[in-house]
Amino acid sequence: MLKIYGVPISVHTRKVIVAALHKGLSFEVFPVVPVIPDKLPPNWRVLSPTGKIPVMQHDDFTLADSTAICGYLDRAYPDEPIYPTGDARSYARALWWEQYSGSVFSNVVHPLFFETFVNPNINKIPTDKAKVSHVLTNAMPEMFGYLESQIGEQGFLVGSVPTVPDWHLASALTTMQYLGFALDDQRFARLASLYRRTVRTSAMRQALRDEQPAVQGMGLKSDFLGNVLA
Repeated sequence: MLKIYGVPISVHTRKVIVAALHKGLSFEVFPVVPVIPDKLPPNWRVLSPTGKIPVMQHDDFTLADSTAICGYLDRAYPDEPIYPTGDARSYARALWWEQYSGSVFSNVVHPLFFETFVNPNINKIPTDKAKVSHVLTNAMPEMFGYLESQIGEQGFLVGSVPTVPDWHLASALTTMQYLGFALDDQRFARLASLYRRTVRTSAMRQALRDEQPAVQGMGLKSDFLGNVLA
């Protein structure tokens, strides 16, 4: 059985969980929260040289980094592929969109999460409202605007079926909205439509349902998911 170290609320851990669910794999999640260092596994820096989540263990094989883990799962379990299997350009585009989705996390979601949740709740220091404002008025419009210009009215980021970059992007947007920052479906209509299509896929819907106890325990918002959780 696969072991996944991390927490479902983590954008990158959720991406791996959705990939495993899509492939119908059995797995167990072992909670690890890097921002709470006194509760890390004693061998954590052996499992994760960077100290980040997620980490996967499969028998005697250990791998850190969500992109590497998804790539491994797709080779180890080729049924129900999670990357395009056709031409080289589609595969390359999927890799590109996965990286861009990671940038959405780094430049938008992570600073919002850190300033509005980690600092006040864990570090016990006030939110830096100037940093939040900078994200909302600069990074978010720029990155979401690019996505809006590239996304089609139907289908997914690469073709007609969901792949890893769709789940990665939707994972980032989900955590952003858990924090109370809405996705403007008027200004970014195509992005919002892609988000809705992605969270309604069976694997992501299941992952979102399964993580709700943690979401509620953290006092986050989930009403935006509507009938996805019904």
